[in-house]
Amino acid sequence: MIIPRRAAVAAILAIVMLFLMAPASPVGAQDASAPSGDVTAAAQAVAVTPVARDDEIATRIENILHATGWYPDIEVEATDGVVFLDGIAGSDEHRAWARDLASKTQDVVAVVNRISVRPEIDWTFRPAISEITTLLRNGLASLPLIVLALVILPLAFYAAIFVARLIEWLLRARVGSPFLRSVMARVAAIPVFLIGLYIVLQVAGLTQLALSILGGAGVAGIIVGFAFRDIAENFLASLLLSIRQPFRRGDYIAVGGQEGTVQSMNTRSTLLMSREGNHIQIPNATVFKNTIVNYSAAPARQEFLSIGIGYDVSIAAAQEIIRQVLVDHSAVLEEPEEPLVLVDSLGSATVNLRAYFWFDGRAYSAFKIRSALLRLVKKALIEKNISMPDEAREIVFPQGVPVISMDGTPAAPGPAQPAPDESAAAESAESGVAATMSEGDLENETDSLERHAASADIPEAEEDLLPDPDDSPRTEIRG
Repeated sequence: MIIPRRAAVAAILAIVMLFLMAPASPVGAQDASAPSGDVTAAAQAVAVTPVARDDEIATRIENILHATGWYPDIEVEATDGVVFLDGIAGSDEHRAWARDLASKTQDVVAVVNRISVRPEIDWTFRPAISEITTLLRNGLASLPLIVLALVILPLAFYAAIFVARLIEWLLRARVGSPFLRSVMARVAAIPVFLIGLYIVLQVAGLTQLALSILGGAGVAGIIVGFAFRDIAENFLASLLLSIRQPFRRGDYIAVGGQEGTVQSMNTRSTLLMSREGNHIQIPNATVFKNTIVNYSAAPARQEFLSIGIGYDVSIAAAQEIIRQVLVDHSAVLEEPEEPLVLVDSLGSATVNLRAYFWFDGRAYSAFKIRSALLRLVKKALIEKNISMPDEAREIVFPQGVPVISMDGTPAAPGPAQPAPDESAAAESAESGVAATMSEGDLENETDSLERHAASADIPEAEEDLLPDPDDSPRTEIRG
């Protein structure tokens, strides 16, 4: 029975479609229990009338595969231009190579690759030696790049150091904070080093690797930032404090419920010394977030005294006496305002006055001046017979205490109070000097605290980010 040509072509196409749609079970060519494989179409156009026979195609492909020595057990079968490959390969590359070879062979319509991969176990050192040899060759090939890196990177590093020192020198007259100068210099120097690093990576062809490393470093930086949030917060606070400079070394400040003289500031905390000589470390984030009271920012400071006088005393006379004591004292300033004595309140037994005065806070101690002025005010009021009763009401009987008998007749008055001994009064009189030995010289205790701080051993005080007070002297005032 002769099959027409069109029917043969249709049959061939049907077989091709069958293999494409069901690659795991080629009908009439392989046993049903054969392993499955991938199907690859031919690289060239399919001829209607094939030139090469199926046995020639199979023989040619099998001979080539045997010639390579990569396939110890290989079987090739061709049916109507469809090639079936069965056997074992040592690697995926060898399996793919066999498939590509078959697909490019003349008159091959499709390839069913059922070669399994079973890596060979090599008990020799040849693979290791081969890898070492390849590594050495790559190293020798990269030797010019290594030499270039050894030349460019040190040059970029020293150029960055030079730029940092130059920027810091240029900013010395404009920026008082050494920490701020150092940060600005480093920010300007880092791009110089990065340019050298970029040149080396660009020449070596590792730009993508560098970008990947920088991206990973950025992610790692975010993670570390969250883990050390407090440390980063204190560092940023120290940077902002260096920019704003709300205080300098030696200033007496109050912040976060603590008071003391500023000793130093590092990237983590600010060190204060209290009047008792205790060292107080306050985190810079706390210092930046809280209200800072700088008692040394302006030399002139205002203080007040509270004095209570009796209701039987002329308030105007007492005010003038107290005011005159303040005006006559050498530590009290006339500017920005002369002393004022004002009525503060009316108490149960006294009229409470409050005397305001200004003094140089850098030269004098507020506690010592208050002590000296209270002593002199008391002395002046007593000399002018100005009474200063306490909170309990005081009743004075100049003629003695009257006594009434049981029958209602007044008894003889008791004896009058004896006059005070003039010699005893003279001995108990207050001193009129501006400062007694107990009050010292009224000078500020900052110098003595500085001497005490110099003998203290505080490791964190070695790193000081505060500017030198002598770099920008403040205005001095005189009384």
